[in-house]
Amino acid sequence: MSSETLSSRLRSLIDDPARMIAALSLAAAMILGAALLSQYVGGLVPCVLCYYQRIPYAAVIGLGLYALVFRASLGAAGLAATLAIIALLLLSDAGIALYHVGVEQRWWQGTAACGVRPLAGLSVEEMRRALFDTPVVRCDEPAWVLFGVSMAGYNFLAALLLAAIAFGSAWRAQAK
Repeated sequence: MSSETLSSRLRSLIDDPARMIAALSLAAAMILGAALLSQYVGGLVPCVLCYYQRIPYAAVIGLGLYALVFRASLGAAGLAATLAIIALLLLSDAGIALYHVGVEQRWWQGTAACGVRPLAGLSVEEMRRALFDTPVVRCDEPAWVLFGVSMAGYNFLAALLLAAIAFGSAWRAQAK
């Protein structure tokens, strides 16, 4: 593929809010899918902050699908607003990921739920099973690191990049 063809394809993606929403939703699905694969196939047990980082991606996917199904009734302004909301969701995910990186680096403490299971209201037998049958996953110990960067670190970079792309696309869409 020539650079001119690639450039024209990228420009058509950037200039079409519906296609950008589809691309951002696909990226969110791929990232969420990678997290689920690492958990269920790779055996990496997520901590509570890992779970929190999945929520904005799921919201992006749901909002993106909604916008694509109802794009005709949303119109150009609605698609631009959807891109802005997607950007905010991705930015919130980057914030959660940055917080998680800070906990891993011990810049600050994690939430009260990091590494703690609530046991209130359980019977003695249920407490015993909860304590002995499920692993304690601490937020300050990365389950996986590559080149000195944890999954939370890579998620921060990905979410921040996607948020910037979504903001830029929303800006272009509302300017039309």
